[in-house]
Amino acid sequence: MTDERGDGDGDADAETRAEANGITAAYSETDDERVLEFDRDGTTAAVAQNREGYAMLKVRPTATGDELERYYGFDMALDHVAERLGVAPHELPVPEPAADMGM
Repeated sequence: MTDERGDGDGDADAETRAEANGITAAYSETDDERVLEFDRDGTTAAVAQNREGYAMLKVRPTATGDELERYYGFDMALDHVAERLGVAPHELPVPEPAADMGM
């Protein structure tokens, strides 16, 4: 797995990426949300949580797509993402800044 960090300027839009098993994961923060996006051969899924980190996780088809489901736990959200991508949950790369998502 490779881990490439953004430009390191502390910008809220700085992104962290990880790749493994043909899956790319990109973590970013907007003004409102923490977002973890996954892409496998053009099939995508995203996990989003508010910046404060106390709300349930939302699984979406894309970072800005409509919510498909909400979960308390990060593991359950990753299970849903893995199902969408057609892989096992343990195959999903998770960039370090996203590892603490969930309630």
